[in-house]
Amino acid sequence: MLLIFPFVIVSSFFGRIKGGNMIVKLCQLWADTWFPLIFIRVKRIFKSPHDKTKPYIFVTNHLSFLDSAVLVTAFRQPIRPLGKVEMSKVPLFGFIYKNAIVTVDRSSPADRSKSLRILKSIIRKGISVLVFPEGTFNMTNKPLKEFYDGAFRLAVETQTPVKPVLFLDNYSRMKYHHVFTLNPGRCRIVYLEEIPVIGLSHSDTAQLKEKVYNIMTEKLREYKVGWIKNDNDPGILD
Repeated sequence: MLLIFPFVIVSSFFGRIKGGNMIVKLCQLWADTWFPLIFIRVKRIFKSPHDKTKPYIFVTNHLSFLDSAVLVTAFRQPIRPLGKVEMSKVPLFGFIYKNAIVTVDRSSPADRSKSLRILKSIIRKGISVLVFPEGTFNMTNKPLKEFYDGAFRLAVETQTPVKPVLFLDNYSRMKYHHVFTLNPGRCRIVYLEEIPVIGLSHSDTAQLKEKVYNIMTEKLREYKVGWIKNDNDPGILD
């Protein structure tokens, strides 16, 4: 990260779009170098043809601090994740973070509205957006936490297809409760079939959200991911 930091500073002067794309490329270079060095094998699995030339609203599950590192190597196209503003306060990483993503303060309605406007402008320029619809780590034994509306409202308002993506092994590689649980192994990333939203309106947002939630839940069960326990046990993960 220290090696790419000077290039990130230079890239930040090129603006939100061009500079942001440059920083995402630098982060991809960092991730492509770092993962082999720590013996983590990243594998992308496509369940249907994927067109990297068009924008999507990517939605994925969230259980690990490793998710942020994996996503920059997972998505090989211009993309801006939506992330919590608190992470921008982390020394060094925070500067890269706030220049590579769109930050949001969920406690502020004004900031949420501002972030939504920025995301819309990014999509209009052909850049995809990534959202963790659970909002924060899923600390239950269930496949997913309840989703927020934001990603699906954005998809409807911009008529941009939703593409669910599953992070299957990040929880096994690094638990959310401690960064020192990092261990070598595989990290599978599964791209599911895109869900079109053409013709949908605001009244369809809840139905779209439920549809994506059910699809992702079913697929996570199929892959028998490590954090799913007995459905009757809503307890906290170890």
